[in-house]
Amino acid sequence: MLAALSAGCIVTADVPNAALDVPDIYKSASPIDSDETPPSLDWWRAFRSPELTVLMEEAQRVNLDIAAATARIVQADALASEAGAALLPSVTGGFSGSRSRSSKNTGVVTTGSSVGGRTEVTNHVAQLNASYEIDFWGKNRDALLAAEETANSNRFDRDVVALTTLASVANAYFTVVASQDRLRIAQNNIASAQRIYNAIKSRVDAGTNSDLDLAQQESVLNNQKALVPPLKQTLDQNANVLAVLVARPPERVRLTGASLSQIGIPRVTPGLPSELLIQRPDIRRQENQLASATANVGSARAQFFPSIQLTGSGGYQSAALMALFVPQSAFFNMAAGLTQPIFDAGKIQANFDYNKAKQDELLQTYRKTVVQAFSDVDTALVAIRQTTEKLRLQRNVVISSRRAFELSERQLRAGTADIVTVLNTQLTLFQAEDSLAQAQLARLQAIVSLYQALGGGWSPRTEPKTEEKADAL
Repeated sequence: MLAALSAGCIVTADVPNAALDVPDIYKSASPIDSDETPPSLDWWRAFRSPELTVLMEEAQRVNLDIAAATARIVQADALASEAGAALLPSVTGGFSGSRSRSSKNTGVVTTGSSVGGRTEVTNHVAQLNASYEIDFWGKNRDALLAAEETANSNRFDRDVVALTTLASVANAYFTVVASQDRLRIAQNNIASAQRIYNAIKSRVDAGTNSDLDLAQQESVLNNQKALVPPLKQTLDQNANVLAVLVARPPERVRLTGASLSQIGIPRVTPGLPSELLIQRPDIRRQENQLASATANVGSARAQFFPSIQLTGSGGYQSAALMALFVPQSAFFNMAAGLTQPIFDAGKIQANFDYNKAKQDELLQTYRKTVVQAFSDVDTALVAIRQTTEKLRLQRNVVISSRRAFELSERQLRAGTADIVTVLNTQLTLFQAEDSLAQAQLARLQAIVSLYQALGGGWSPRTEPKTEEKADAL
């Protein structure tokens, strides 16, 4: 009867209203972006780099941060199972046997059997004990719900870790390739500077140029050589980062690399802002944590009300083992109790206030996560647009700088060029080519940041069947 009535007496915590302001379209999105196909689950394949694809797939299998996050899911599931145990009766069984003999000097008069004036007592007991707390106010049910929501949040936390890991792999790999490009550019620039140096030296030997001209060109040459060690350091550091991400020592990682110009440039469209709420794992994680906190509030509130306990035990008890399991040896005991908190120095109230404050904290964190998600997408869209424009302009700079350098070099060999002009065109070209490689890297990283801001790859959209559409109407 109590179980039937309990459904109407459960104390449910109030679910807070997040009051989210979801825009219709991203501020920095083009009008057609919402109609485009969202990113696929294996979004990294759009870069058309086989080596990057291998690294991504390996990171998903062996990355240690992802493995640790997976282990936390198992822990959370175990805690949820532990919390659910309170909803079912607890049953224990036992068997005991004892034999005692009294002292003959106790002065106690006994009527039992005696040996040498002392009483001996033998007792055998086999019994089952059961206890059950009626969850009349929903305290245990809310505790189970809180544990289940925590377990769900750990699943989304694993997705957050996986997405962060994949973005780190992509960014590190692109930095490695960019460092290789910049090293090739530096080596080519060193060769060009050396060629100009040799031409000036020949003119110095012929008496048509001064030692100052030669010293200035030597400075340019040495500056270009000095750029090589930092680039090699960046290359090695990011290769080591990749090794950690795929759970291998650096000595076991061999990167072929390529050129940034060989990497594909995918078109990434953000879709609708409302879709972001169910695609970004950090938003889903905060949503589950808020649900868990709400359930904890309900459990804490139920502690103000009485606790109803049912206990019972039964079994067999006999002095002779042979006669233990006979009807005459049976016994049982049943009891019911109700406990109402009266004075606990404010402990229950403090626990309730704590859980309410925790719920409010997670509500604000959830709202901030949603707002931050919209901001991340807009920031990434702006970055893609501006880095693409910067790359276009930087290519023009390289073209014009290379033409100016080639003309000045020809004039130098013809003896009609001013050495200052040659020096300036050299430095302009060298800086322009290096800036071009950095601009290519910046655009690729902006694309990766948009994938990350969108929550990685999205499951394919499925259009409802005609019958389902009719039913919905």
